[in-house]
Order: sequence, then C-alpha cells, then structure tokens
Amino acid sequence: MSKILIAEDDPGIADFIVRGLKREGFECELTDSGAQAFARAHSGDFDLMVLDLGLPHMDGADVLEQLRLLQVSMPIIVLSARTNIADRLRTLEGGADDYMPKPFQFAELLARIKLRLSAHAPTPTDARVLRHGALELDLRTQKVLVDDSWRDLSRREVDLLETFMRHPGQILSRAQLLRLVWDMDWDPGSNVVDVYIRALRKKIGAQHVETIRGSGYRLL
Repeated sequence: MSKILIAEDDPGIADFIVRGLKREGFECELTDSGAQAFARAHSGDFDLMVLDLGLPHMDGADVLEQLRLLQVSMPIIVLSARTNIADRLRTLEGGADDYMPKPFQFAELLARIKLRLSAHAPTPTDARVLRHGALELDLRTQKVLVDDSWRDLSRREVDLLETFMRHPGQILSRAQLLRLVWDMDWDPGSNVVDVYIRALRKKIGAQHVETIRGSGYRLL
C-alpha cells in the first residue's frame, strides 16, 4: 500500500483529498504546515507528496526546493491557486513532478498520483540503463557516459535525454517535449525546451542532438 503525504492548509480541500485517497486504498498523512511537511517528506516514510504552495511557516516552493537540494527523489505533485505560466514553469523547473491548478477534479488528481507512483516504481536494473549509439544513460545515478567519461546531469536533463532515448530516431516537436518531459500543454511563448536542449548539448556534445528546422529535435 502506497503512503501519501498531503501538505494542505485548507481543511475542506485536505479532507476532500484524504477521504478520496483512503477510499482508493492509500494510506495518508496530513499536515497543514510547510515546516512540518519538509520534515516529514525528508523522513523517507512516504511514496509521494501532494504539496500546496501556499503553506504557513514555510512556503511550498521552498519545501520543494530544499527537498530537491537534499536529493529527495520522492514524486511531488503540486497543487496551487497560482495558475500563471511563470509560476508553473518555476515550480516544474524547481523539481515538481506535476502541477495541478485549483480548483481540480479528484479523478484527475488520482490519475496523476497513480501515474507518478507507477513511473517511480523500482524496475529491473537493465531497464535503468539506456543506450543509444555512443551514449549510455544511467537513470539511477543521473549520469551519462560520453567518450568514456561519466558526466552529471540535472533532473530535467535526465528526463529530456531519457525521452529522446526512448524515441530513437524520432523527431520530437517542442510541444511533444513539453508534454512528455514537463507534462505541460503547448505554450508558444515558452523557451524552456530550447534552454534545456542547449544545456544538454553542452553535456553530451552538440552533434548528438539534431535540430530539424520547423519540426523539432532528434537524437542522433
């Protein structure tokens, strides 16, 4: 049974989530304090956290940032009334696995929780090492082997490279990459994909990621 930490200071929303998850067979623990959410999330007792950004004592964005700095890899789904694209991008780039604006439907939250738990579930060792051409990506250590040298990648760089390696030879558009890596709908004003492509090229070599003008990118 998966154990979920819910950090939400609105009693009505918190009760709504807890009752729904318990009906689905999940074990839940609730906190309405950012500081306590950070302490409990860092304990290693939970499989996933649902995190509100507007928490007292410690803002949810700070909770997220500090947990990722401490390399806590537990999936975190953010709930927030902050719905503008800048806040969404900042939260996702800060390490959130998903972002749901309020108000929300419980069925959608449940689906996203199940998806993140499934993606985070242990897999056989050989499935955690991906190979494509001269590249070898170790998902456990967040390192890529290039020219006989292991290089560290950020969390999002790993997600981006993994997406390319699971779609060998396929041209992936910016919209597809936003959806697959950041779980976001297409926003023509966002340059987050281009920023991370440049960062990835610096790590693995520009020759490995081809730009297909007007279409997107492809891993060579």
